[in-house]
Amino acid sequence: MEAVTISGYGSWPTPVTSELVVSAGARPSGVRPDGDGVVWAESRPQEGGRTQLVRRVAGGEPVDLLGDDVNVRTAVHEYGGGAWWTHTAHDGPGAGPLWYVEWTDQRVRRLDPDSGRTTVLTPDPAVPRGDRYADGDVSPDGTWMVAIREHHPSEHAPATDVVNEIVRLDAREPSEPEVLVTGPDFVAAPRISPDGNVLAWLSWDHPSMPWDDVVLNVRALDSGMEAVVAGGPGESVTEPCWQADGSLTFLSDRTGWWNLYRWLPGSDIEPLVRVDAEIGVPGWALGGSRYALLDDGRVVFARSRDGFDALCVRDTDGALSVLDLPFTLIGSVRAVGPDDVVCVAGSPLAEPAVHRVTVDLDGPRLTTLCPPRDLGLDEDAISVPEAIAFPSVDGDGNARTGHALYYPPSSAGEAPEGELPPLLVVIHGGPTGAASPVFSTGVQYWTSRGFGVVDVNYGGSTGYGREYREQLKGAWGIVDVADCLAAARALAGQGRVDPERLAIRGGSAGGYTTLAALARADTPFAAGADHFGVADLGALAADTHKFESRYLDGLVGPYPEAADVYRERSPITHVDAFSTPLIVLQGDEDAIVPPNQSEMIVNALRAQKLPVAYLLFAGEQHGFRKAENIRRALDAELSFYAQVFGFELPADEGIEPVDVENLG
Repeated sequence: MEAVTISGYGSWPTPVTSELVVSAGARPSGVRPDGDGVVWAESRPQEGGRTQLVRRVAGGEPVDLLGDDVNVRTAVHEYGGGAWWTHTAHDGPGAGPLWYVEWTDQRVRRLDPDSGRTTVLTPDPAVPRGDRYADGDVSPDGTWMVAIREHHPSEHAPATDVVNEIVRLDAREPSEPEVLVTGPDFVAAPRISPDGNVLAWLSWDHPSMPWDDVVLNVRALDSGMEAVVAGGPGESVTEPCWQADGSLTFLSDRTGWWNLYRWLPGSDIEPLVRVDAEIGVPGWALGGSRYALLDDGRVVFARSRDGFDALCVRDTDGALSVLDLPFTLIGSVRAVGPDDVVCVAGSPLAEPAVHRVTVDLDGPRLTTLCPPRDLGLDEDAISVPEAIAFPSVDGDGNARTGHALYYPPSSAGEAPEGELPPLLVVIHGGPTGAASPVFSTGVQYWTSRGFGVVDVNYGGSTGYGREYREQLKGAWGIVDVADCLAAARALAGQGRVDPERLAIRGGSAGGYTTLAALARADTPFAAGADHFGVADLGALAADTHKFESRYLDGLVGPYPEAADVYRERSPITHVDAFSTPLIVLQGDEDAIVPPNQSEMIVNALRAQKLPVAYLLFAGEQHGFRKAENIRRALDAELSFYAQVFGFELPADEGIEPVDVENLG
């Protein structure tokens, strides 16, 4: 057995370097059936963060479908999703046509794999990327399709001028889009019935978000007659899907959990799956799928409970069972045969990958179509998350319970006797998001060096039902901060981490919570890392994209009527309470949280002569995609903690120290 090197927490030697984090790090983000094969998308950091489409047939090897200069990505809602689609009616041998949105111009293209011909279907917009498309669906006969179009009348159009519609396009040749649905502030999931005669779609209006109040609509395309199937105030509907018998299935949280229902024209809505767990996920990205119906009526679905996913089956008699699979994070569940589904799924020991699952009486059979990376790590070198709950409070001081996933330092390291590990409190984005209980080199980068990591599912997170999700209503900057402080104090109080070396980090909404947790005199944190976070809520309300332009109405209050609350909750207002060293990382093309948000907090800390480091990454949007920038951001943050907490950086990694101003 190899000898274990005893060194201080944070400075353990590790194979999980920033180079390993990005090396060959293609991440699948969706999978769809395509004749006798399947197609999935891969995001590739080493290729500038572009997304490629890959196809594989049974017994064959994965094949790239598009050229090296293509980037499949949509800017609808800025968060994208639903950037490509196949013809679900194509079930013969060979590859069928597929449609995708090219990032550079946001136009829809059709690829015919047999000929290799690519046809641009949508008109050249009057302004760069002025018309953005996403979430398409092709008619049964393959001649036409529908998609979301997000129209920007000028390059820097204010949110009030952006129009979201559903349009019909020729699926084979260029055409002028025909507007089918207009008027609502937002539309999503346009889906064509099996006979091609009825359109279903989702809609919602400001100030609601897609996890608040969503309506499921249907329209007969010949007569124009419309009906509301489900949804409205207090109900979120997602993932409508037509079935072969003409019924429409969808997820709704009408019982407090996103569960599965079925509607047949002329009949009442029928519950298909009722569980005290979430099947649905918040609609940040378009085109997702968490369930599929098999030919015999069985339902295969992903459900989240206590922060962990599982793949489950509802038999035709209504009985529910959990499949014996290692997965703890599951997405893109789609039927590919009478007994099979494909999905993108991962576990605490393996990154998300593309899998095919056969569901039969002898138990599930698993075939991996696109395997996770073989990183050469021993299992005992991998930190596995545990679900923890801890006492916390709401804005009025009332007792409530917070939730988190805790990753202890890797068991492969050893520290001097009596030393406790530093803790990173991680705050997910959203804030209507959730911690991901799946192997991530980004987490193991820290745990393998001797850090404990707690990924907090604070009040407002998804995965715990609508009631828990709505605990953040009007309380952003209060409940989330209370839970982050409570998680850190609980772990320190249990003797699991060093109370003198607590750090907090987060991106986007998590960056705001990071700053809010530091902008208080009683903060327990000795260091913080803000990744493109919000410093001034009022500035964000006045300068952000359409999708989130009224999001803060529910989280904080209507603006400008509640301007005093915005000012009170903004970290920039309380910069005099900062006493903690901070590193700030920001992309210069971020349209969601613009660079001025980071710069105002950095400049304020500089004026206070407080320790601060600032890195601005050229060509990055909301979240870093380029390998070199992902590496630099990780290593700079590690260098920052090493300087603040006083441990040595590993000499063999060649990490460039970050300049921390005012750290004396």
